[in-house]
Amino acid sequence: MTQVNCKEPPVLVLASASPRRHQLLHQLGVPFVTLVAGIDEIAHPGESARDFVLRMAREKALAVMDRRDEPLPVLGSDTAVILDDVILGKPADRDEAINMLEQLSGRTHEVYSAVAVVVTEQEIYQALNITRVTFERLEREWIESYCDTGDPMDKAGAYGVQGKAAEKISTIEGSFYGVMGLPLYETAQLLHRAKVIF
Repeated sequence: MTQVNCKEPPVLVLASASPRRHQLLHQLGVPFVTLVAGIDEIAHPGESARDFVLRMAREKALAVMDRRDEPLPVLGSDTAVILDDVILGKPADRDEAINMLEQLSGRTHEVYSAVAVVVTEQEIYQALNITRVTFERLEREWIESYCDTGDPMDKAGAYGVQGKAAEKISTIEGSFYGVMGLPLYETAQLLHRAKVIF
């Protein structure tokens, strides 16, 4: 496990290597350690986007439970970009990133961000945030320039709301933090219910 820069003893394991999730969990003031889940993030045939992200969040948390050094609760999270009922995951390469951004250009899509807090295999708390995001029309030149930065490559839907892509997002209806990767309101509510924070 990796201790994340906290002065206090950890009260939680974060099942993610995402620097964005680390940053957001720090905002809640929760001392934590990290363990990477390393699971296959593939939707089952016929699985809805809602069920997929909730399952991913739960399975990430469950995957690290047996590898903890201490019996701390585990937080798993998953974020997916949904356009026309199709899940846009992390692009495999630059061409796929360009293709995703061309699909999102000038349109509104949804971002599903799920959180799971696992205390035991029998005690699991989950929540889902759905946020609507609208891009202005994106010129091909801008898309290629953005993809050249490498920023889209590790992000669902091939963009990061906290980076350069923000200049092309005209509206966000819902949780900015959910789009970033960890909806803070829902996360805090679950941590209260699980008695991780008071």
